[in-house]
Amino acid sequence: MTSEPPSTPAAEATPAVMQIGEVATRTELSLRSLRHWEEVGLLRPSGRTDGGFRLYTEADVERIMVIRRMKPLGFTLDQMSAAMRDIEVMRDRDAGDRYGEARERLTAILADAAERREKLESQLAMADEFISQLGRELT
Repeated sequence: MTSEPPSTPAAEATPAVMQIGEVATRTELSLRSLRHWEEVGLLRPSGRTDGGFRLYTEADVERIMVIRRMKPLGFTLDQMSAAMRDIEVMRDRDAGDRYGEARERLTAILADAAERREKLESQLAMADEFISQLGRELT
């Protein structure tokens, strides 16, 4: 009978990490996009292996998904970067005065995102109408 070693608090506190390929698959993004976002300062992997390979945590993947969800709405890299900084401030319990400012900016981004979504919804409705019309022409 073998027994497993007792778990240590340090081992439990170490987050699981994944390399860029797994992150790309999970987020449905290209390796190129992830590397580009790092180059422009939008995203930073949590670490690197001794060989220099990027290592990402679940928290990194959550941040990537926020960026991925902003992208189809047409936000610029600068806007996405600012939003990510404000989200980090909102999550920081010691943010103090910065919390209110970050919340205000994120509220404005939320309103902007809702407006952009409405425009996309309108464009999608037009696309559906076109597809139906063309389908009728072809029958």
